[in-house]
Amino acid sequence: MTYTSDASMASSVTRYRYENGRRYHAFRDGQYYGPNDDKNATFETVVHHLWLLTFNDKLFLAPVENPQMILDVGTGTGLWAIDMADFFPGAEIIASDLSPTQDTTAPPNIRFEVDDANSEWAYPESCFDFVHVRALSGCIRDWPYFYQQAYRHLKPGGYFEHHEFNVKTNADPESDNHADKMYTAFSNSIIKLGDEKTGMTFRTVEGMRGFMEGAAPLPGFLDIHEHSFIWPIGPWPSDLHLKDIGRWGERNWLDGLEGWVLALYTRVLGWSYAEVQSFVATLKAVIKDRRNHYWHEVKCVYGRKPFLHETTTGGTTTTTASAPAATAGASTTS
Repeated sequence: MTYTSDASMASSVTRYRYENGRRYHAFRDGQYYGPNDDKNATFETVVHHLWLLTFNDKLFLAPVENPQMILDVGTGTGLWAIDMADFFPGAEIIASDLSPTQDTTAPPNIRFEVDDANSEWAYPESCFDFVHVRALSGCIRDWPYFYQQAYRHLKPGGYFEHHEFNVKTNADPESDNHADKMYTAFSNSIIKLGDEKTGMTFRTVEGMRGFMEGAAPLPGFLDIHEHSFIWPIGPWPSDLHLKDIGRWGERNWLDGLEGWVLALYTRVLGWSYAEVQSFVATLKAVIKDRRNHYWHEVKCVYGRKPFLHETTTGGTTTTTASAPAATAGASTTS
């Protein structure tokens, strides 16, 4: 395993920002809202497990076979990339992030790079068999261009796969119920902040399939598939699989909430540290109240770059939705 970095960064890449008791990346300071400290690393382990539960222990859903080159953009602590390096020991894995905080005991076929996902990709065109990105909502300034870059750097026949979360829950925005009001206040503030302040949307799940379909001139990506799942917040569903996801979904919110909002609310909205902690404590009480039955959506979208001989005028698109029934938490498919 090796680390590489852009020449312009010099040694400043590890001169982290310490703020309100949390640690943040130094390279392109302020570009990403989340912390990169040990507390966040524990949280990312929870999230990685949630995705594995959601995909029934699969790391990806695209029909990828025997890849030689794989790119993981925004790798975080590198858990997905490390698992992929073990799963495909003959492949070369490149995993990039703003922070060099990945596990130094990773397999030898993985290379971590410090890079900004919003920058022009410096890799050769048509070099990757698989490009993966997960949970970068609120971090990308131009998603259509991001998808175009993925298309450009894939080999013909290669796949691009994007996993993302929805900050909206099933809370009723018109309700006077305390829990509904708290979840709505959270999601509305985050969405508005991305749309009006940072220029990096948190409504990414709404456009993923469209980004895939518009990533290149026809034929563009082919065999586009969109899968929708739900993450219950708490073990309230009767369906055993969703109940298990809900246990970890609750942990996801409890462990992640402070990191989601602390920098955004203090830096962008001007809240005090005390105000953020009060909000976090109040919403955590709602999350831990087992009388509440809330959930939010996550999505997986993937598509294939056409082979040179393919001249079709458009890709096929499949949508698979999984959501809980109102009381039982059963799955439906359409």
